[in-house]
Amino acid sequence: MNRTARLYGLVEELRAAAPRPVTVAALAARFEVSARTVQRDLQALMETGVPVRTTPGRGGGWSIDPQMTLPPIHFTADEASALAAALAAADTSTPYAGAARTAAQKIAASMTGPASAAAQKLAARIVALPSPTDSTVRAAVEQALTANTVLRLSYIDAAGRQSDRAVEPAGLLTADGRWYLIAWCRMRQAGRGFRLDRITAAAPTTEQAQPHDLTDLLRGSAAARAVQPTTLASL
Repeated sequence: MNRTARLYGLVEELRAAAPRPVTVAALAARFEVSARTVQRDLQALMETGVPVRTTPGRGGGWSIDPQMTLPPIHFTADEASALAAALAAADTSTPYAGAARTAAQKIAASMTGPASAAAQKLAARIVALPSPTDSTVRAAVEQALTANTVLRLSYIDAAGRQSDRAVEPAGLLTADGRWYLIAWCRMRQAGRGFRLDRITAAAPTTEQAQPHDLTDLLRGSAAARAVQPTTLASL
């Protein structure tokens, strides 16, 4: 068994036993490798963000939080290649670009043989040019969306006017090569679309935002002609 297959096997062994911990000795016996190899593999999983943890002492061992991981998903070679290529196209200014890159690495690691080589060749033929979105702005938008908190931002509109606003994020829209934050603007008391590359500064707060329906806000927004559609499909 190669290391990639063993890493996935370790995750599934821990998932099957959860929430009970499993000792390194038991895992070593299961995969017919040394305890040192298992320890190194588990440390590698932890460093890549897999929610494994160790509990010291008698009755302790390694365990995983099953609610924080997905069960195995069996992609076809074409599906895996398409995902790897799409994730590779996410440039550094794309929202959640960091997570996209690590997801692409995990997909590539899960593939073997001709399928893996085909996906890597396809991804290498895709080039994404970064847009001028500030990384701190992108990170603040991501945090506010994930935590559903109010976002304070400075924005320059199409006429060059700058304003400071508090907004309640509802989602993201991509159109014509641009990314927009769709949010309820407290200053305008209406839904608005904010082009990410026109946000000059942004800072999330700890204040919880009110829930807003993304489709309703899109229909009330001028972002990327979103006022017109009668039906809207999410990505």
